[in-house]
Amino acid sequence: MEVKPDVKAFFDPQTNTISYVVKDPASDACAVVDSVMDIDYAAGRITYEHADEIIDYIQQNNLRLEWLIETHVHADHLSAAPYIQGKLGGKIGIGDQITVVQETFGKVFNEGTEFQRDGSQFDRLFKDGDTYQIGGMTAFAIHTPGHTPACMVHVIGDAAFVGDTLFMPDGGSARADFPGGDAGQLYDSIQKVLALPDDMRLFMCHDYGPGGREILWETTVATEKAENIHVGKGTSREDFIKFREERDATLAVPKLILPSLQVNMRAGDVPKTEDGKPMLKVPVNVI
Repeated sequence: MEVKPDVKAFFDPQTNTISYVVKDPASDACAVVDSVMDIDYAAGRITYEHADEIIDYIQQNNLRLEWLIETHVHADHLSAAPYIQGKLGGKIGIGDQITVVQETFGKVFNEGTEFQRDGSQFDRLFKDGDTYQIGGMTAFAIHTPGHTPACMVHVIGDAAFVGDTLFMPDGGSARADFPGGDAGQLYDSIQKVLALPDDMRLFMCHDYGPGGREILWETTVATEKAENIHVGKGTSREDFIKFREERDATLAVPKLILPSLQVNMRAGDVPKTEDGKPMLKVPVNVI
């Protein structure tokens, strides 16, 4: 908690995703958390405006990129990690349960044996409790399944990047009905986050501006414990599971789930045909 990293947020209005550049205050080292690659799904066109904004910021501030962190396999946006890595270097990291996600969705998308299901597309697979360095800062990875099996919260100094485990207090929590998701696990994972120090800064991966308010992405553990509409004020595990499962049954499938899963389980690489052409699949009546 004595280390206070500099955190720069980048909001993508197309997917309501917030990406971050996290800088060691004592050096030029930084990490990127949950980057976004732009896609016009209807046109089948991929571009990199959002990623280029992050790259420009890092270059203009003379920073050295050491890590590209994925908090989980996102179902609502495509990662730009390999694109940024190609420009600036750094290692791509994700939770080691990515292998479970790859096995599940390898079957959904009818991937052949050439698709490796061992997480080898990533440079580092984090286990619960693993640490890594960003300059002089020690970052901690906490396994927080429930939304997906591979979800991780990354604690860096007095800042925690929670992925989709939690939303802002008036947004509540993430859904738990994707393959491998579990509302009970999500509740338990949220309790891990709420057990962090009260003044720990929490940074969200998404915000949708409930009630028309401005987009926000930073809060604290104390505020979440007191005000979160799904888990605040000591909500019981039983009540949370009942609420979460009933609510999830009413939610639509994310618009970009099909391209997102295919790309993100490959560490941000777009799948290709045998002759090397980028190509996405649309499985029918599976998801």
